[in-house]
Amino acid sequence: MSRGRLVLQEPGEVCVNTTAGEHVLLSPEQDPEMLAVLDWLRPRDVAGLYTGAIANAIDYVLDGPRTGRYDLRGTDVHPGEKASVGAKLEYEVLRSFCLPKNPPLDTLIAGVPVDIKATVGSNWSIPAEAHCHVCICTQIQLGKSRHRSWLVRAHRSWLYRGAGNRDGKRGLAVHARDYWSIPLYDWTSLPINPLTLLTPEQASQVLAERPGQERRFTMMFQLLEGHVIPRSVISTVGAGKHDPLRRARNVRASLGRQGLTLLCGKFPQQRDIAAAHKITLGPEDWIALRTDGEHSSAG
Repeated sequence: MSRGRLVLQEPGEVCVNTTAGEHVLLSPEQDPEMLAVLDWLRPRDVAGLYTGAIANAIDYVLDGPRTGRYDLRGTDVHPGEKASVGAKLEYEVLRSFCLPKNPPLDTLIAGVPVDIKATVGSNWSIPAEAHCHVCICTQIQLGKSRHRSWLVRAHRSWLYRGAGNRDGKRGLAVHARDYWSIPLYDWTSLPINPLTLLTPEQASQVLAERPGQERRFTMMFQLLEGHVIPRSVISTVGAGKHDPLRRARNVRASLGRQGLTLLCGKFPQQRDIAAAHKITLGPEDWIALRTDGEHSSAG
């Protein structure tokens, strides 16, 4: 089967041009190692765990508390940094799934060597050591804030020969991904950084060096009224400053004069007030709400 410059061998044929020894190409339902990995993953919340892992990897690359950056698509993010999300994601996935690091691939799942790959583009760079091995391939669409993953055996016969680089990395043929892989979950939303909801002018004011932190936090909570603000956003707005969490707490009175109640998920009573408004606050989340006269003495 021809796909551009790549002639795809189909399941039942022999994988060629490989250093792993010639072997028969198996469809996913006939591949015992793929099925073993799938059985291990099936009872787990793969989409949810990957959502958290990807969000952590993006936060790590942006390094908001030191850089003030909040959007991986921003012009202040180097293309190489975007590409590094995949490398960081590998470690976040291992931690989230309690999996061991096991070279030369990334890990072992049900005794099967597995490589963990991710892309913020449309294809993956499969390294030479992962050719013909089982891979979890994740696609992240930053513009649509979503992701999806497949379980696939990256047979050399299903990799683009023309896409190889000096490290022997090659891209996976789309046909192989679509027809000879196992989707682990469909498109799943990623959490949106609330700062991306601001206009460029608003964001520049909230993140400016001046005025001081408390005035900028007051501005942020007013502009993002009703939106849950994670602790990471507090740290980003207060990037490089001393104790931004305390500064955020200090704006409760000024927000109150604007008819807003500042709630912090650290306190059960404040979580209850948010819950009464059908909003779930995590222990490190904040929100400014109009609570119609409700007050919280906690915190």
